[in-house]
Amino acid sequence: MTQEALKAALSNTVKGIQDNPLMSRVVFEARTALVEGVRCSGTVRDFPPMTVDEPPELGGTDRGANPVELVLVALGTCQEIMYAAMAAMMGIRLDEVKVDLKGTLDLKGLFGIDPGIPPGYQKITYETVLRSPASAEELRMLVEAVESHCPVLDTLLRPVEVTGKVTLNDTVMAA
Repeated sequence: MTQEALKAALSNTVKGIQDNPLMSRVVFEARTALVEGVRCSGTVRDFPPMTVDEPPELGGTDRGANPVELVLVALGTCQEIMYAAMAAMMGIRLDEVKVDLKGTLDLKGLFGIDPGIPPGYQKITYETVLRSPASAEELRMLVEAVESHCPVLDTLLRPVEVTGKVTLNDTVMAA
């Protein structure tokens, strides 16, 4: 999609929201299932299922990225999408956008060896590389816009309500 087409599509969506504010609330859905061992299948919309697995040292068969790697992919790709979208809206040409990410996780938390260590990431770092003929000031404004509006970055940085339930043999278990 060209930058002009992207800007037109996004402008249409913004106008639709301005005309009908209730249109702004969207729900994304995914469905997952354990397949074998620790290998899982994940489905989003009408796309083919994706395989999620662990490396052999974590009991998997290495047939796909693991969930914590997918968190990194989600953050990096969300940043890249936001750069494309914001640059289109701001009229800034981008020649390259890529993000390198690292997540630090202590397996003592995952395996319950040390209750003082959380099972998830303790630190995520990223480096975004941009190539553009735009001025430093235009790019500073672009970076600020992306950093303050990236949904995945926002989700990772602030507390988000997460609720769930477990159904066992067709009966909801008490929490």
